[in-house]
Order: sequence, then C-alpha cells, then structure tokens
Amino acid sequence: MKQISGNKLLVKALKEEGVEYLFGYPGACTIDISDELYKQDDITIILPRHEQALVHAADAYARTTGKVGVCLVTSGPGATNLVTGLATANYDSVPLVCFTGQVARNLIGNDAFQEVDIVGITRSITKYGVTVRRREDLGRIIKEAFYIASTGRPGPVLIDLPKDVMAELGSAEYPKSVNIRGYKPNTNVHIGQLKRAIKTLNKAKRPLFLAGGGVNIARANQLFRQVVEKTNVPVVTTVMGRGAIPTDHPLFIGNLGMHGSYAANMAVSNCDVLFSIGTRFNDRITGKLHEFAPNAQIIHIDIDTASISRNIHVDIPIVADAKEALEKMNEYVENCTTKKWLNEIQDWKEEHPLTMRQGAPLGPLDVFGEINRQFDTAIIVTDVGQHQMLTSQYVEITEKKQLIMSGGLGTMGYGFPGGIGAQIGNPDKPVIVISGDGGMQMNIQEFATAVLEELPVIICVFNNEYLGMVRQWQKLFYGKRYSMTNLKYGALYRRSEGQEMPAYTPDFVKLAESYGAKGIRVMNREDVPAAFEEARKNTKGPTLIEFIIDPEEMVYPMIKPGGTLEDMILDC
Repeated sequence: MKQISGNKLLVKALKEEGVEYLFGYPGACTIDISDELYKQDDITIILPRHEQALVHAADAYARTTGKVGVCLVTSGPGATNLVTGLATANYDSVPLVCFTGQVARNLIGNDAFQEVDIVGITRSITKYGVTVRRREDLGRIIKEAFYIASTGRPGPVLIDLPKDVMAELGSAEYPKSVNIRGYKPNTNVHIGQLKRAIKTLNKAKRPLFLAGGGVNIARANQLFRQVVEKTNVPVVTTVMGRGAIPTDHPLFIGNLGMHGSYAANMAVSNCDVLFSIGTRFNDRITGKLHEFAPNAQIIHIDIDTASISRNIHVDIPIVADAKEALEKMNEYVENCTTKKWLNEIQDWKEEHPLTMRQGAPLGPLDVFGEINRQFDTAIIVTDVGQHQMLTSQYVEITEKKQLIMSGGLGTMGYGFPGGIGAQIGNPDKPVIVISGDGGMQMNIQEFATAVLEELPVIICVFNNEYLGMVRQWQKLFYGKRYSMTNLKYGALYRRSEGQEMPAYTPDFVKLAESYGAKGIRVMNREDVPAAFEEARKNTKGPTLIEFIIDPEEMVYPMIKPGGTLEDMILDC
C-alpha cells in the first residue's frame, strides 16, 4: 500500500473535508506543510499579517458561511498568538479547526526554540485539543477534529503537530466516518418536555420569547419566525441573538440586558412565562440574578446541557438543537391570547423609545440611518465598544442581513479581520465593518491583506478620540476622571488652559491610502450618503470611512452596576 508523509495526509484530509480556504501564517515547524500546500490548487491560502487577525478572519468566515474555519500557524509565538481568537470563538460557539506546528517529539519538554505547551495553554478555551504523538493516529484525529468542531455546541478544536510526526511516512487512507466513545452529541428533542413547555406557554397571560445566539448559529431564523407568528408571542433577543427575527417585525421588542431597550427589559421583568432558546443567561443580560424575570416560569432550550440552570434556575429544561426543537414546536404551537400584553409593551415603547439626541454636526444615528437606507443586503461586523452596542440597537437586521461580533469575550480588534473573513466567504455580499478608533488600531495591519486580496470591505471608524465605553463608565461612575482612555492626548490626560491641541495619531485616511486602500473623512451628516456611495463604487479593494464623532455621545439605556433590569439609566 502506498505510503505518504503526514504533511501530505494533512493536505489530503483538508480536501476531503471540503476546505476551500485556509488562513495560515508560516514558520519553521510548519514549513513542510506550507510546501505541500504550494503544490495544490484546490485550497486557497489566505496570508494575514498577524495570527490573531488570522483566527478572527477564520472565525467570521465560519459564522457567515456555516462552514468550519481552518487555521494553520507555527509553534511557539505563532501558536500563542491564537489564544485570544480561540477564546473568542469558544465563547461564541464558532466551529474552528486550528493546526499548530510543534517541535519534534524528542525536544518537547526541553525548552526548545519556539516550544510551548499550546494544548495545555488553551485547554480551557477550546472544545478539544490534542498533540499528535503517532503518525498512524493523524488521519483519525483530523477527522474527529472537524466532527467535534461542527457538532453539538460548535467550538474551536486545536491539533498540535510535531514536526517529526508530520515527516513520517504512513498510510494514505483518510477515515470516512467518526466513532468517538464518550462524545455523542444529542440533538433529538424530548417531545414530552417540549409539549409540557408549549402547554405552559399557552396558559400564559404575559408570555415572552427570548432568542439567543443559538438560534442564529443553528440557522433556525425562518423556523423561529414561523413559531412566533403562529403563537403571536412577542420577542426579545440578546445582542448575539439579534436577527433571530427581523428587527422590523411587529412582534420584536428589542434587545434586553445592560444596553437593552426599556420596553425589552420591562417585558422580561413583567412576563409570566419566559421561553428562552439558545442563550447562556450571562451577566450582561440578567443583571442581579435573583431579580431576573422574577414573576416568570422559565423554559430553556439549549444544545449544551452545561448551559441549562447554570446561571438562572429554569423550570422546564430541554436539551436540544434549536433548529430541531423549533421544527417540532412548529407542529404543535397554537395562537396565544396576547393582545392586552402587546398593548402594555407598546405603552413601554412609547413611554421610553429607543432614540438618541440629534446634536453635533455628526452622530452615530446618521451613519446607521444611511446603512439602513442604502444596504438591503449586507453582513455587518462590529468591533467592541460603544459603536458595537449602538449597532446592536439601531442597525436593522432582516432576512438578507447578518450581524456578527465578539459577544461573549468582547474582543477588541475582532472587527476588521472579521470583516475580511466574512468577505472572503461571501464575495457577492457587501460587508460593512463598524469599529471605534481604539479597536481599529488593534489589527490595522490587515489593510495589507484586504488590499492584496482585493476585498471591497467598507470600514466605518467612529473616531471619538477615546476608548468610549470605558470613558462612559468614567463619566457616570468615576467623577469624569478619564484615566487611560484618551487616545489623542495620552494615558493620564488632564487638559490645562492654553494646552496645545495635538493632531490625532494616526491619520486614518492617510494610513489607509498608504496601504493602497481608499480613505474618506466625514465630519458633517450631510456628507454621509455620498461617502457610502463612493465606497460602494470601490469594488477592487477596501474603503475606510472615518466619522468624526463627539466624545460626549453615550449609549443609553444602561443598567447601573449591580442593578436589576429595571434599574436603567435612560439619559444623562
């Protein structure tokens, strides 16, 4: 039987798994793999400029296509540069398979050059991690990795590849199936529990659906909408669940949680049945745990057994894939009597509508309004900060639009490389990145990747000269002591009379142009439409639009630290 090296088997395995794109950065321990990849044409190699950007790009590729994202990096610092991206993907349930180079087996444990125990380092932030110790196990381990990453609750898997193992000759066979003892993901729905949940829903006077990111991950949006319309039950979403139902749907109330709408938070606090699907009930949406949905019976559907009753005790637990559960629900649900309840919610909406003051020459609403007007179809990728929360409040997400972000970990620097990965996976869709001036600078080197790959990503930079979300806390709760948040003046900025005003560093427009991208600066709201129109014409590369935003712009509502969903700061 023909024998091939481990390097050749890896490339063969990637082809058999249907991998179209590999996000990779080379090094000494993976140079032979790079050489094998050079000899083939089926897999396109994307070469970002930093491993953290690489894994974020693979992550967004996976989120927007439903396929597994694949990474390849070298040992040592190449592997450790993946850590933030692995944690980001793990929190948000993103299927990744990441291959890391490793020194030869006889050097492991000897502090060899660029040797780290990457499996040990990432054990708590991956779904599974393993070092391949024997050449004969390589094919099976790769096959298992793709299966583990994409089944059950999806997540990142790391495979560490010692250089000598990969050089060894062995079987050319790649397994056709997987049988892992102890890993049998359950997707089937317990019909008895589901019928019990539906019966509880039907009896409710103030029922409410809570949709989390699990609905989007399962791509169950259409089914969820059907269930909602059959029952006539209103919906709130987590930030990660936004888009589970179109945001212009009459039964959609808004996001709940720390920066949720007044009506959404009040609905959760006053409902008598909370039917939640695909959420972890983290602290950003619950506020004080013992006062969350205090009057409600809570039903919880989730693929991950560990997520049920971990933070919030639930009355009816259902372990199931969101799509499978909604398919069954669609067969059994019926119309609920919710007219009085919907009127009450409408009163809350009118009492405190979600809005921002129209001040200054240019504000975030001017940008979001234009995105809503000009883009019927789009993938919107945010970085982390005020702009992220504002995007989740004001950008319309309908059937033809998708919103992705780092939700669980809150990773600054995710937005731009995420936009690159999304555009690579979806070449025919407009991709819009919304970032702050802080987050943008964390992976700004990826302009080189976007330019060389000719990706028409539109990057919106909200430049308010601050790390805005931290500044907001400093303004509200720390006596306006803006320590370490002013990006224009420096870490311990204390402005004094007559102090000379420095220019902002960098000049984003010039920096974009230095990479070969297009740069536009917008300072007035009347110039916003033309900026987007110009960006849309640039189909052969990225366009950065810098929006000069007032530092005093805030994100409201906001729940007070340690408060309940009803302890909202509505304005200042």
